[in-house]
Amino acid sequence: MAKKKRKFPALRLIVLAVAAGAVGGAIAVYVKGDPNGNTAPAPIVAQADNSACAMKEAEARRIGAAATGEVAAMLAASPPKSMNALRFDGPEGQKLSISDFSDKLVLLNLWATWCVPCREEMPALDALQADKGSDRFEVVAVNVDRGDDEKPKAFLQETKIHSLGYYRDASMGVFNDLKREGLALGLPATLLIDKDGCLIAHMNGPAEWSSEDAKRLIDAALSAGE
Repeated sequence: MAKKKRKFPALRLIVLAVAAGAVGGAIAVYVKGDPNGNTAPAPIVAQADNSACAMKEAEARRIGAAATGEVAAMLAASPPKSMNALRFDGPEGQKLSISDFSDKLVLLNLWATWCVPCREEMPALDALQADKGSDRFEVVAVNVDRGDDEKPKAFLQETKIHSLGYYRDASMGVFNDLKREGLALGLPATLLIDKDGCLIAHMNGPAEWSSEDAKRLIDAALSAGE
């Protein structure tokens, strides 16, 4: 997608998002009852101290206004809330949370190999990381396939994804926690999180992340954090 400059017209984006939501919902129902799934007793986002993040609503609105064109589906968080406790595995299998990315703007993307829109946007996310990734910004694409690493790693190798780190949550705990907050209706789901771990903007469905519109959004968020 990044190389061919594919576009996601509004109608196609909506159709793909609805389809992704239907599949994501089915998977969420399938894992119901798992200790890390829909019945998890500790919704970590809801339990966070959001007092500091709530003061960033005006900043979130300004950044949300910069989401136009290919990333117009990105909505300002209202109110912003802490994502610091969201947990997943890192490239070496180490346990991580958003708090480990402090002082860095994060574009958190949830994806799965069975999600067609996710697969289509991965090259663009990879291109965005290659172009904008730094000690101030990272695309953190978290795979939520159940089972082992075989399928997601094979997919990344086949599609020549080289710039993105390999982040993983086979429990789908991160998806289900965001689902409870109304932030992940299906897959893909993408969150823009500032250097303090506060959710600034979010969207459901795919986008052309290698576009100039996406880069302008990231620049606007980086400028707001200076």
